[in-house]
Amino acid sequence: MDAAAGKLSVLVIMVVVVATISNSVSADPDMLQDVCVADLNNVVKMNGFACKASFSASDFFFAGLAMPKPANNMLGSTVTPANVMQIPGLNTLGVSMARVDFGPGGLNPPHTHPRATEILFVLYGELDVGFITTANVLVSMTIKQGDIFTFPKGLVHFQINNGSGPVAAIAAFDSQNPGVQAIATTLFAAMPPVSDSVLSKAFQISNQEVDAIKSKFAGYP
Repeated sequence: MDAAAGKLSVLVIMVVVVATISNSVSADPDMLQDVCVADLNNVVKMNGFACKASFSASDFFFAGLAMPKPANNMLGSTVTPANVMQIPGLNTLGVSMARVDFGPGGLNPPHTHPRATEILFVLYGELDVGFITTANVLVSMTIKQGDIFTFPKGLVHFQINNGSGPVAAIAAFDSQNPGVQAIATTLFAAMPPVSDSVLSKAFQISNQEVDAIKSKFAGYP
């Protein structure tokens, strides 16, 4: 084997190794046993949760998505999660869900899920939805009852009810705990607070405008 071929072989092996490692850490860890029901009170910190010594059917059950929730807050929407915090049996399974209820004009504001792709199914009503790519391209459309729309992992996205009636949707995620960062809340309601100088320069607004926005997020939601 000449030197060029040897270098090429090493490069191919490195690519395969990197691809394998990348694939193995790209989603929630694979389970190595039938179940690993989360012990949410365990003081051990790990990637996920330690397993409970014993479990029951109730650890795999949640009725919280069955009924609409009131959306009488400043955004006009309410998200009801069904992740590992509500269903301990989801630990290591790599899936979760949520229900989103919208009042007329209600908004699920621009946010990201750092650990999951989201797929949204409209139960009833109509939503305008969209996500923004890292090249600042908006991908959006209107979806109706029975429609499905997908939001890629980590990208900023939103849903808004521009109609006069209520809307409900069910979201599914490829993570037991997808996480959520609402952009406005993250920036203007952080504790300790992000400095006015950072926010005023980032949004090209005055410190007084920053303070006015922060005051609206006091006690959110």
